[in-house]
Amino acid sequence: MTGSDGVDEEKRSTLRRFAAVGAVSPLARFSESAEADAGESDARDAIAGYLSTTPGAHFSKIRDDLQLGTGETQHHLRRLEELEVVESYSDGDYKRFVPTARFDEFEKNALGYLRRGTPRGMLVELLANPSATASDLAGALEVSAPTVSKYAGELEEAGLLSRENGYAVERPETVLLLLVRYADSFDDRTVSLAQDANGLISYDG
Repeated sequence: MTGSDGVDEEKRSTLRRFAAVGAVSPLARFSESAEADAGESDARDAIAGYLSTTPGAHFSKIRDDLQLGTGETQHHLRRLEELEVVESYSDGDYKRFVPTARFDEFEKNALGYLRRGTPRGMLVELLANPSATASDLAGALEVSAPTVSKYAGELEEAGLLSRENGYAVERPETVLLLLVRYADSFDDRTVSLAQDANGLISYDG
C-alpha cells in the first residue's frame, strides 16, 4: 500500500519501528547532523536500530529486512561507518555489520556463524546437549553427516568449536549470551534455548 506521498506504507512502518530503537540508543548522535534531512535520518536511525537488535547481519539482509534500495543501503551504511556508528568486518563469505566497539573479535566471529542456519543449529544443540555426537547433530538438524563434519571443521578453524574429545563449544557462556540476547533475531529453536538459559548459563565446557 502506498501513501499520499508515494512512500510504501509497509516500508514506512518497518523503518519507523527500527528507527524508534535507533533514535533512543547511544548510536543516535549522528541523527543530529545538519546534513541529514528527515528521510535520511529516519533511514539511518532504522539501520542503527536494526543492527542493535540484529548484530552481524550482512548487507543483503539489512537491505531486504528494512525494504531499502541497494544504493540507499550502501549510502547509509557508508555514512554510518564514517560517523563511527557501525563497523564492518568480513567473515570470508559476507561483509557483516555491528554497532561500533560493542563486540570483541571472538564475538564478531561468533555472530557471523550464528547468522548461518546449520552452524547456529550445531552450536545451539551442543549448548543444550554438550554430549551430542556428530550423528546426534545430523539427526537433530536433518542434515547429512558430511555436512556436520564440514561445518564442524569451519567452526573449529574459527575458534568456536573444539573437536579434541567429541564436540565442545569454545567460550560457551559467551556464545550462549549472544544467542540469548539476540534470540528473536535468530529462530524458534534459539528462542526456546533462551527460555531455558538459566539452567545452561553455568555450563562449563
